[in-house]
Amino acid sequence: MTISTTRAHMKIDVLLGLQWGDEGKGKIVDVLTPNYDIIARFQGGPNAGHTIEFEGKKFILHTIPSGVFNKHTINIIGNGVIIDPHIIHKEFRNLSSHGIHTENNLLISRKAHLILPTHRMLDAASESAKGKSKIGSTLKGIGPAYTDKIGRNGLRIGDIESEGFMQKYGHIKAKHIQLMGLYDFDYKRNKIEDLSFEEYEKAWFAGIDAIKEYTFIDSEYYINGALDSGKRILAEGAQGTMLDIDFGSYPFVTSSNTITSGVCSGLGVSPNKIGEVFGVFKAYCTRVGGGPFPSELQDDDGKRLRDEGREYGSTTGRPRRCGWLDLVALKYAIMLNGVSKLFMMKTDVLNSFETLKIGTGYHYQEKQIDYIPFEYNETSLVPVYTALEGWHQDICGIRTKDQIPEILADYVKFIENETAVPIGIISVGPDRSQTILR
Repeated sequence: MTISTTRAHMKIDVLLGLQWGDEGKGKIVDVLTPNYDIIARFQGGPNAGHTIEFEGKKFILHTIPSGVFNKHTINIIGNGVIIDPHIIHKEFRNLSSHGIHTENNLLISRKAHLILPTHRMLDAASESAKGKSKIGSTLKGIGPAYTDKIGRNGLRIGDIESEGFMQKYGHIKAKHIQLMGLYDFDYKRNKIEDLSFEEYEKAWFAGIDAIKEYTFIDSEYYINGALDSGKRILAEGAQGTMLDIDFGSYPFVTSSNTITSGVCSGLGVSPNKIGEVFGVFKAYCTRVGGGPFPSELQDDDGKRLRDEGREYGSTTGRPRRCGWLDLVALKYAIMLNGVSKLFMMKTDVLNSFETLKIGTGYHYQEKQIDYIPFEYNETSLVPVYTALEGWHQDICGIRTKDQIPEILADYVKFIENETAVPIGIISVGPDRSQTILR
């Protein structure tokens, strides 16, 4: 596959997830980075876990864009991202310990919001109060931070540069403590990552000091200026389309717009500057936490998918729920995002299956449908499957499209015919090299 770009009227390409997150976006960004001058994250925060493997090394990035391993590429944390200074500080240190220094190729938007220690405590308090109605939060403070952003009560990266930073911090902290009282939640008796509140707060301010070593930018001006000067830019999304705050399986969603439209608000670019949209999906489906998942498997096949795919959350460590590929949900995501190319991940996880199933519709209210209804819940939808023959062989060593087994080619063709979108990349393993370009 080739990425074609011209120097005049450059547009920003977009890469995002089409399922419930964990699709393998980090690996693909890493693979595509040599084609781009700038990689920019446009939403989400440390609830993301983008895994990159190469040369026997494995890295998990939560906030830093996945292009950071190419020293010639600029990486931008956009205004739509929320940042926990403690977590990003740990990322800085981990990368530095492997000889990857980010001070010169990572820029941070002044308009990106900060996750405070009390945001994380509020997250825990809110989730605890929900009881059996828990949404499966990562407890990273994402929801409360975005709530403050929308409620015009947030603290931003640019505030670090102001003399009134500590006063603003103290004011928001006091508000949060008052809110926790309504939940009857004693933040002093609870911990964050095995740290007391005071210990975490101290680590948080150490993270603030680390962030000060980086260049802050007015990212909307920087990115539009870069496009005008002919720079090639890839916007990197986090989570997945089915977790979008507006169009996902509400209320079991994240707190940001994970779809293409989120690029415009998350980086400050106009809709007419969006170029190619690359949609990443797994050859099957997974989900972490609560919420509807029509094609979920509770049987041995589900366990086999989890074991073969090592399906445990890179951010939370929680076991992922697994199921067959759901084409209704995939086509919905393609429609919302305007996907121009599909990238299929973790294809090798299906190596041992003799029969594969793909969901092509739902039984809903005594009829068969091919769309996602408003009442998208655990019990209302029963998937309608099409059975396909499995390739039943190890494909992990395949590197070119000519080596693809005919049965796998049929699986790919079935998806392309159903979605009317070409599959440009097939991933056959976690390493950067285990990638087939079509």
